[in-house]
Amino acid sequence: MRILVVEDETKVASFIQRGLEAEHYTVDVASDGDTGLARALEGHHDLLILDLMLPGRDGAAVLRELRARRHTLPILLLTARATVVDKVRGLDLGADDYLTKPFSNDELQARVRACLRRASSSENGNESSGQPEILQSEDGYLYMNMVKRQVRAGDRDIRLTPTEFELLRQLMLYAGKVLTHRSLLRAVWGPEYGEEADYLRVYVRQLRLKVEKEPSNPRYIITEPGIGYVFRGNVVAQNV
Repeated sequence: MRILVVEDETKVASFIQRGLEAEHYTVDVASDGDTGLARALEGHHDLLILDLMLPGRDGAAVLRELRARRHTLPILLLTARATVVDKVRGLDLGADDYLTKPFSNDELQARVRACLRRASSSENGNESSGQPEILQSEDGYLYMNMVKRQVRAGDRDIRLTPTEFELLRQLMLYAGKVLTHRSLLRAVWGPEYGEEADYLRVYVRQLRLKVEKEPSNPRYIITEPGIGYVFRGNVVAQNV
């Protein structure tokens, strides 16, 4: 696996590079947004680790340009900003995941594994034995095609990141059942996760912004305070 790190802080870039190379990843490093964008567009990398604050073209501009030209490259965003607004902005631009500085090597490795795992699942389509290929809300508003990786909300085609896609799939697959924070985190992000309820809340908010008619008054993705989330209503499952 080849990973591109775009980070202007030399010590942080070196820390990331050493940690990833110890896990046998091939790592390339760029220290500014323009160089990072050019390298990412070459198409040789399996994952991009992108700092939000960069000299010249900042991380948000790089992210916006990449998502317009390379839709499927997994992107892990690094940010020194801890506010939900900044994290949501990055996710809205198309990041698959985020990591707030300072972070440990264990946190970094967990995020990298999760991003690569979801990207691999997205590329391979619906491989789970016995899982339906199409999920549709009973009223017909929300539609998911696992084979084509398509999502529609009403008459709108919705572009979801692999993380958002898997989160919605889990919720619709178990419609009517309350899924705990722990169960959702482990199903979507992997066994390394389980206690990051605030982290999950950011993604649920972002998913609602994309698929709900009224995100502030959701019809489908409902919060069960202190427990988790539930997809309200019936879902029709079928195979193509």
